[in-house]
Amino acid sequence: MVSPLAYVSSEAQLDKNVIIEPFATIYEDVTIGEGTKIHPNVTIYPGTIIGKNCEIFPGAVIGVIPQDLKFEGEYTTVEIGDNTKIRECVTIHRGTKDKWSTKIGSNCLLMTYVHVAHDCQIGNNVILASFVGLSGHVEIDDYAILEGKVAVQQFVHIGAHTFIGGASLVRKNVPPYIKAAREPLTFAGVNSVGLRRRGMSDATVREIEDVYRTIYVQNNNISKGIESVKETMPETEIRDGILDFIQKSDKGVIRGMI
Repeated sequence: MVSPLAYVSSEAQLDKNVIIEPFATIYEDVTIGEGTKIHPNVTIYPGTIIGKNCEIFPGAVIGVIPQDLKFEGEYTTVEIGDNTKIRECVTIHRGTKDKWSTKIGSNCLLMTYVHVAHDCQIGNNVILASFVGLSGHVEIDDYAILEGKVAVQQFVHIGAHTFIGGASLVRKNVPPYIKAAREPLTFAGVNSVGLRRRGMSDATVREIEDVYRTIYVQNNNISKGIESVKETMPETEIRDGILDFIQKSDKGVIRGMI
């Protein structure tokens, strides 16, 4: 159902059972998947692809050109997966030549006043609470949760199943499975509650805790901690995944508690 008070370009593609409420603006070259609801006063610019059963609340602006001075008008996109909710006044900008697309996965929740800048790559089941701001080129893996007013510097990578405390400033990469808080941002333990809620076994959680205890608590620098993990813990997918994330972090990772 499309309200007669909405503007929907004849060149936009709407799947079955899409709802467009009054005063929404949908430009050309927009694709909206089946069952998605667009609330009043939403603006969706060209180059936006939205999946099935999403819901976008009043005041959201999606697919506008990036605030990157290097942007030269190249054709780029915003891509949003299925079952994602975008609350009031969220802004999501198109990509640039770096990644050509800004991507948000499925089953995500972006709360009020979140900003997602150009070329961000956000996984599935991610929650960004109110007033979170992502600079360009940020990567966030599945099941990460960022509390309100978190600000993330450009090119930062936040690992899967992380939990970042409110009003944090994220300047370095955040390894998977952990909680991070304080200023400057530091390791604050393993996200054990979140991991168990998502079905991870006690044995898996203990393994993750052992890895991070060795890296962040038992050693006075991360390099020594990594070597100690390699020497004392058997190779597993979990262990190797954590070490691989840290060793590939060109920006460095957050430090342990001081």
